[in-house]
Amino acid sequence: MSDLDRHRAEVTAELAIYGWDEPLWLETTAEDPGVGMTKQAVAEGADLVFASGGDGTVRACAEGLMGTGVPLAILPIGTGNLLVRNLKLPQALPDAVRAGVEGETRPIDVGVIDGRPFVVMAGIGLDASMAHSTSDDVKRKIGWPAYIGGLVKHLRDRPFQVTLCLDGRTTLRRRAMMVLIGNVGQVQGGLRLLPDAKPDDGHLDILILAPRTPMDWLRVVGHVVTRSKRYDRRAERYTAARARIDIDPPVLHECDGDPIGYCSTTSISIETEPKALLLRTPRGTDG
Repeated sequence: MSDLDRHRAEVTAELAIYGWDEPLWLETTAEDPGVGMTKQAVAEGADLVFASGGDGTVRACAEGLMGTGVPLAILPIGTGNLLVRNLKLPQALPDAVRAGVEGETRPIDVGVIDGRPFVVMAGIGLDASMAHSTSDDVKRKIGWPAYIGGLVKHLRDRPFQVTLCLDGRTTLRRRAMMVLIGNVGQVQGGLRLLPDAKPDDGHLDILILAPRTPMDWLRVVGHVVTRSKRYDRRAERYTAARARIDIDPPVLHECDGDPIGYCSTTSISIETEPKALLLRTPRGTDG
C-alpha cells in the first residue's frame, strides 16, 4: 500500500467514527496546487474542505474558498505547517479530523499580494531567496532546519531600495534586506518575527530588516529572540490594512513559503481581506 493509499484509508476511517461517508478526494498537481480542486469541491456541494498538505496546499485551498461560506479544515502533513502552529491547531491526524468535523468555525483574514492570496506570510528579498534556495528533497528529509542553509547562503546579498506607503498615509524609504508581511507572526523554529500579528484583526503586520554590518545582524537576532518592541531601524515593525511597496532593483518574493520569482513590476500592492476565510478550529481554543 502506498503512503497516499494509507493516508486515505486513515482519514476515511477517522471520518467513519463520526458517521461520515467516504469523502470526495481531489489530488493537486504541479500546475494547480489546489485552487481548481477546491472550487470543484464547492461546485459539487461540499460542506467542508480538508486541505491535506503543507502551507502551500492550505494557501491554494484558502484561495478557492474565499467568500464561499464553505469552511476549511487542515490535515497538516507539510514541512512548516505554519498556519497550524501559529493557531495551535491539532497536528495529529485523529485530532485534526475531529476539529474539522466537530470544531468551531472561525473567520480569519486573508492577505493579498499583487492579487495572490496568502494566509501565513509573504516575503520580499532574503526570505524569498532562502525559500528559493531550499530544495523540496532536503525539506522532506530534515524538516524546517533545511532553511538554515538557504538563509546563511544569502546573508551577504546586496540590499535593495524599498519605499513603503502604508494605508495611503505613511511613507518610508529604506535600503533593506527583507520585507516580511504577515497575517500571523511565527516562522520556522518557533521564532516570532511579528509578535503582535493576529489573523483576524483586519490588518497585516510588516517587518523591515535593514542590517548593514555583521554587528547589525547580531542586534537583529537579539531584537527578534527577545521579542523587543523598542524601535530599531534595523528591524522595524508596522501595521497596515493595505500597502504599496516600490522596489529597486527587482528581487525575489514568496507567498506562504512558495517562491514566486522576481517581482513582475517595481511596485507591489498588498492588502488584507478581513474575515474572508472560514477555518475550523477545535472547540474551546483561542488560537
